[in-house]
Formats: sequence, C-alpha cells, structure tokens
Amino acid sequence: MSATQRIRVIIADDQELVRAGFAMVIGSQQDMQVVGQARDGADAVRLAESLHPDVVLMDVRMPGMDGIEATRRITAPESSGAVHGAPDDAHTTRVIILTTFDLDEYVMAAINAGASGFLLKDTEPETLLSSIRTVYQGNAIIAPSATKRLIEKMMEDGYTKPRPAAVPAPAPAPYTDPELDDLTDREREVLIEIAHGLSNQEIADKLFISLPTVKTHVAHILAKINARDRVQAVVFAYDNHLV
Repeated sequence: MSATQRIRVIIADDQELVRAGFAMVIGSQQDMQVVGQARDGADAVRLAESLHPDVVLMDVRMPGMDGIEATRRITAPESSGAVHGAPDDAHTTRVIILTTFDLDEYVMAAINAGASGFLLKDTEPETLLSSIRTVYQGNAIIAPSATKRLIEKMMEDGYTKPRPAAVPAPAPAPYTDPELDDLTDREREVLIEIAHGLSNQEIADKLFISLPTVKTHVAHILAKINARDRVQAVVFAYDNHLV
C-alpha cells in the first residue's frame, strides 16, 4: 500500500499516554498513519472535518463533548461525505469506540450514533490493527468479550428503542419495526446468526448454503432494515426480539 493509500487515523482520547500508545502501534504499520490526535470530542469533530480521516478511534468519556456526540457528528452524511447505501465510499469516516467494561451502558448509544463498532482499551495491538483494517473496508467490529457483557446488560435492562408516541399500546405484544416484515424467512435466519456473532463463513456452514449466498442475504438484510453495517443489524435483531 503506497503512502497515498494508507489508512488515515485520528485518535481521540483525553489521556495523552493512551493517545501516544495507540499512535505508536498504528505508526509502526506501513499501511496506516496517524494524521491527528484529539483530547476531547469537539477537537475530534474539528479534526475530522478538516482532515477527512478514514477511521477515528474514539474514547467515550471525555471533557466537554463526549465521544457519543462526537461520533454522531462525524458520521453524519453531511460531515463524512458518506452516501447512504454506499459503504465503500472513499470519503467516509468511520468511528471505532474505545471502551472499558464499566462503560458498557454507553456503547449502545454510540452504535446508534453511527459507530462501526467498539473495542476494549486493553485490546491486543494485533486486534486493534486488524479492527482498523476491517472497519476501513466497510465492515463492523465488536470486541468478543465486550459483546457478551453488552448483550447481558441489554437483556437485564430490557433495552428497546423508543416506541412511536402516536401509537397506543393496548396489546401486550412487543413493538417491532415494520422493516422486519420485509425480510424473508431465510433472511431472518441469517440475521439471527449475525446477532449471535457468526461470520459469513460460519453462517454458510450452519445453514448449509454457499458463502456467496450468505453475502447476498446479508446485503439484502442491511438494505431492507436500513442498517449501516452488521453492528446495526445486531441492534435491530435485539430491538425486534429475534434473539
């Protein structure tokens, strides 16, 4: 990968030592470069708007504007230059949330704000680097150890999206998104396996279908439920009680 093709990264964290550590790891790679460092959310937004990075590593808790609001602003189409439905757009800035176990309650809000996934701050350098590459390619990442805790918390808290205010709720049946009805039975099966954390190949093996067929189903699912990536598909599945 030439210098002009390097993955351009901004690191946003209020701790200088954390920024320096991530910068050292990322800077050691020939296909990546750190183009900016921000100490708070507002600074991250300003840098993203001026530098148009490929990936932002975003802390959640920072003084002033937090990482959730900064993520929402950076990933907004008018800010990132992204075109909905075009995940490979070269000018799209994607955000990876950096979190710790005691910040799980913020992760769901961050994903809904537009993050392409999240990692634990103590993740291994190799995992950090591979995650940056994965997100750069338009996919999503979730730290496996954090996923279990996040799902458990969602179940304990009964996490669901706000119901439409104009719709009364006389019936006990839980609310589901209208987009759910657009999915075929097979697409629902694939979505459930996505929510369980299975890769495309694992889904193909489990459902006895080909890998290209799984990829086609995934693309149709994301389009039908208006999801940016697999992370939002997971949220959709839990919102609609599929898992």
